[in-house]
This record gives sequence, C-alpha cells and structure tokens, in this order.
Amino acid sequence: MSEILFRPGEKRFYDDVAFPRGFAKSGNFTLLESELLTNYGDTMRALESGLLAPANAEERQFVKSLKDPKRARSRLERVWLKYITHTRSPKHFYSLNSRATPAAYTLAEQAADSVSEYGYD
Repeated sequence: MSEILFRPGEKRFYDDVAFPRGFAKSGNFTLLESELLTNYGDTMRALESGLLAPANAEERQFVKSLKDPKRARSRLERVWLKYITHTRSPKHFYSLNSRATPAAYTLAEQAADSVSEYGYD
C-alpha cells in the first residue's frame, strides 16, 4: 500500500445521523474503508465544503475528483465518493405489504355469479 500524504483530520470523523452504529457495522464499508473514513473524513469533509484549502498534490487531486468522479484514483477519493453516495442519495424501500386496491366487486357478488353460472338459481 502506498504512503498516504493526506492530512489526517483534527478529530475522528463519525456520522451518527447516517451511520448510528458506525461505518464498520453498517455493512456498506469494509474495515479498511471505515478506518480511512474515521481517520481522514474530517479533512475530506472540510476540503469538499471549502473550509480547508488543499495543501499538497494529493489533496488537490481529491478536490478535482469531487468535481469529476471518474478521475478518482486513490483509495481515499473512492471511499469518500462511496460515502457521498450512501448518505446523499435517496434510500429505496420495498414493502412486503401493499395497499389493497378496491375490488371490482365483492365476494357476495362473486358467489352470486358462480351460482347463476352453474344454474343453481
């Protein structure tokens, strides 16, 4: 693994709103990715929001990759884009139950039709 020239965050990065049990337990990130987010997430968030200016080439490349995600090369860039995808895109929810649509006719009408159909009137 290559050396990371990215500045570590001033504090550890946690997103208790989107990942209340932590990055590692969410199932969305590997252990390495969750460690990278925890250690460098504060810096990456500040660079993305413009609160922090890039200090070296790796951080400038990170800012460029945010504008064009296809340019993401480093592991930090890819994990931050993955984090953005999981936190900012709408979550799809598929219910196992659906609302019942009003039936065309009731069971009593169905029974009456079947009785008349077989000539039991």
